[in-house]
Amino acid sequence: MMARVEAGEWSPGTYLPPETRLAEEYGVAVGTLRKALLDMAAEGVVVRRQGKGTVVATHDSDAVLFRFFNLRRADGSTLRPESRVLSRTKRSASDQERAALVLGSASEVICITRIRDGDGAPIIFEHIVLDAARFGALEHTPESLPNTLYQLYQTDFAATVHRARERVTATLARGACAEALGVSEDTPLLHIRREALDYTGSTIELRQSWVNTAGLHYQAEV
Repeated sequence: MMARVEAGEWSPGTYLPPETRLAEEYGVAVGTLRKALLDMAAEGVVVRRQGKGTVVATHDSDAVLFRFFNLRRADGSTLRPESRVLSRTKRSASDQERAALVLGSASEVICITRIRDGDGAPIIFEHIVLDAARFGALEHTPESLPNTLYQLYQTDFAATVHRARERVTATLARGACAEALGVSEDTPLLHIRREALDYTGSTIELRQSWVNTAGLHYQAEV
């Protein structure tokens, strides 16, 4: 069943066939089939809707924002960042980018640089890298990129971000990053390197974020 979701046979928002039909198709007991569906639901691949059935999960904007956005105000409350795109370019992939995205030596990438504002002030300087062979249209379209890119990846490129791997380190503001965040050089920042992974564990997106944590903290539940 996971393979069918990954292949797009059951696309986001699609209801799966009834459990009895699936159990018959796979030659297993209904209880066994139901356990598999419960495991997929626990992984966020499908959603069980009482009285309606099981549907492949979709990335609506709020779900994506609060699942993958781990910054909180000092009092622990969530904030809704707004994004401003600074540039969108296509260029040759660096060695690091080729390794992360598993690209060939002559591959190109789409680079999106943007600022994310929280409570009216810039809080994140963000650099996003995508495989141009798959996401090349993003160099120019849509004219205005949405705040939550993961929803766009799913609806327009059949690329679902299932989970993410992050590495968090301390760093100092430099150059364009310091200027974009409106802070002085050497201001302490949080650097988050994220690899967004699809259902198969392949990296869809490489994202680096430099965060001004004045009044903010990073919060993760494990």
